[in-house]
Amino acid sequence: MIEKIKILLSFDLDFTLVNNQEGIIESFNYALDKFNLPRLEESEILRMIGLPLTDMFQNVTDLDSDELIYAFREYYRAKGIYQVELLPGVREKLQELKDNSFILGIITSKKQEMAEKVVELLNLKHYFDYIYGETEERKKLGKLDPILKNILTKQYPNTNIIVIGDHPKDVLLSNNLGCPFIGVLTGNHSSNELKELKEGNYLILNSIKDLTIKKVFSLI
Repeated sequence: MIEKIKILLSFDLDFTLVNNQEGIIESFNYALDKFNLPRLEESEILRMIGLPLTDMFQNVTDLDSDELIYAFREYYRAKGIYQVELLPGVREKLQELKDNSFILGIITSKKQEMAEKVVELLNLKHYFDYIYGETEERKKLGKLDPILKNILTKQYPNTNIIVIGDHPKDVLLSNNLGCPFIGVLTGNHSSNELKELKEGNYLILNSIKDLTIKKVFSLI
């Protein structure tokens, strides 16, 4: 019976599967430098990672966020995107999940073309059935755009979806999709920050390495 259950695991990217804090921090401060704004401490930037870039810049300045984002991406395309590494055990876990016939995807606040490039750089593309990042269509609401639910339910009907991520926005995404949530503590948010937002079933794990087939099925 279990073999007939279709399960889609939708992962966040930054700090769930990959560590690219160096590239993001350097890109963010490069943009601030370009507009003669004070640099932020690493810890201040890390707390915001997972939010859309518009929100990140609006948290620190009243300047036009579009111009700051352009500067951010100028550095990120040239250097920041290469300052990335897989978190421990991720490749092995993705292979295990794929071997067990799970459908795997990514929903990220990162610009879609950048997310796809990161996945290609780390040789992960063959694990994922889809990658959804920021596009012009989903720019304003990002992960919380209701269009994502329409896309997933149409493309993967009769499928049990579980969202996996490190950020409160991932919890809210799971609420919007009406599905369980698996939180990982490899980012910059505590277990309490994640679970206090959750409506419905959830698990909190230290990292993707701790994810097991049994734990996935316990949520559905």
